[in-house]
Amino acid sequence: MNRSRNISGIVLCVIVTITWVSYHLLTPGCGKKYEPPPLRWYFNVLNNSIATDYYQQHTTTEFAELLNLTRWPDLSLKELKFTDSTSPKETQYHIINKRDLYKVGETLDVLITTKDHMGRLKTYGGDFFQTKLHSSKKKAGVPGQVKDYGNGSYLATFLLPWSGEAQVNIRLIHSSEAIAVLKDKRDKYPEKVYFNGYFESLGVSEVTECNLKISGKNVCEFNDPAAGEIWQCVRPKTLPCDSWRYHSMGGYRQVTNSLENSFLSGSVTDHNIPSSEPPVNIVQSNSSLTSKLPVCKTNLEPSLPSGYYYEDQWTSLVCLGQHFSKPDDARACLRGRDIYMFGDSTLRQWFEYLEQFIPSLGRIDLHLNYQSGPLLAVDPDYGIVMRWRAHGLPLRTTKTAQISQIGGGPYTVVVITLWAHFTNYPLAVYLQRLVRVCKAVESLSTRSPQTTVLFKSANTGYKTVYGSDWLSLQLDILMRAAFKGMAVTVLDAWDMTSCHYLPDGIHPGPPVIRNEVDLMLSYICPK
Repeated sequence: MNRSRNISGIVLCVIVTITWVSYHLLTPGCGKKYEPPPLRWYFNVLNNSIATDYYQQHTTTEFAELLNLTRWPDLSLKELKFTDSTSPKETQYHIINKRDLYKVGETLDVLITTKDHMGRLKTYGGDFFQTKLHSSKKKAGVPGQVKDYGNGSYLATFLLPWSGEAQVNIRLIHSSEAIAVLKDKRDKYPEKVYFNGYFESLGVSEVTECNLKISGKNVCEFNDPAAGEIWQCVRPKTLPCDSWRYHSMGGYRQVTNSLENSFLSGSVTDHNIPSSEPPVNIVQSNSSLTSKLPVCKTNLEPSLPSGYYYEDQWTSLVCLGQHFSKPDDARACLRGRDIYMFGDSTLRQWFEYLEQFIPSLGRIDLHLNYQSGPLLAVDPDYGIVMRWRAHGLPLRTTKTAQISQIGGGPYTVVVITLWAHFTNYPLAVYLQRLVRVCKAVESLSTRSPQTTVLFKSANTGYKTVYGSDWLSLQLDILMRAAFKGMAVTVLDAWDMTSCHYLPDGIHPGPPVIRNEVDLMLSYICPK
């Protein structure tokens, strides 16, 4: 099959070099053990063998060890009723050992006590909370870290990074019962999201269902031999397989029953926990949270939290981040740069921001689909070339793209994100794609170590069975572990979207995008 008929997708064939790849790419350094809800620690991982069947998670010791990073308390729903599930209205929290005054740099501990809809104390864990300390007046916010005691109680810990008043906010994103539904549907119903394949020849057209794997039907199989990736479509009734032309989102299948729907309903999803706790008062201290931070560069130690907002500007606690408030500053940073962006629409927002922010950066119309790209913008006077294109299938968009080989160099910047379109598949699917990306990044870093490689983390905003924040978090944990120790910088969009005053959405608002791009530029032009 010629190149025009090859596509990017998810591999289904045996990867003979997977042990070698896994050894080099998925062996992070030492870190603390994971305890759900996650504190996003970094982990020890053994050599990993990836399952060759996307919809089958092999139970080899190595593969199980990798999946162990995402472990969550198991819960059977067989004998549960809706009233047994965690209630955001009945659940409570209070500040532990509360004081009249706190100092900047100290921490605040909050105990969360969960109850069901009958007001009874829960006796098991597994709920998924998002927490933040914030000030509407100061447009300030910092994410909290949550520890699950496994008995219905949770500890939320907050850094106190600014002086003045600050209010605790605890949100129940999903109950433990809802998490059990999400996990079950992710692992057992990978085809709950499906796609359309369009076949055309001699004036005849047909549309059939496509996916990573089509079970029990006669299919056309498309592959990219170079990438080892395969995509399947139901065989058209009259047209040959080689008349396949393009791809689009198909739809969503109902895979939940009435009880499962109740656990995921809007009445109990993403709700604030009520509290009468007044704001805490914080005074300035002699210590500085940022005075000893290094310049932004690869392989810095992570920080929890990774930063905070103050007056609507993100302050990194990992490195000395900068703010590019003037277009000329951003333009000067990008002078002579060749920028490649590979990912989904959350990364396309960065492309769009820079294109609009820098007037001299003009779009070149390639007459291709906007959703999947490629998109191209250039600044001839400053020698800036910026590209964005969607990652390979599966995509809930209209066309596919492939991460191409890049020459690299000191003026080359590669930005990648990979998560939003993988939330509905078993983790093995994401792991195999992640291994391929890691292998490509390692190859690029070997032949051109001066290339800047950045990886945008997942962000919050998904709240359904097809794409929940919890599902995104599972992928994010694996991504951070995979790139640990490599010449890759993870830009923490998760923290930046979870504690802003704007409602979190899959596509963050302009203030969040501005701060995300500023952080990216801080790594491109550190000082």
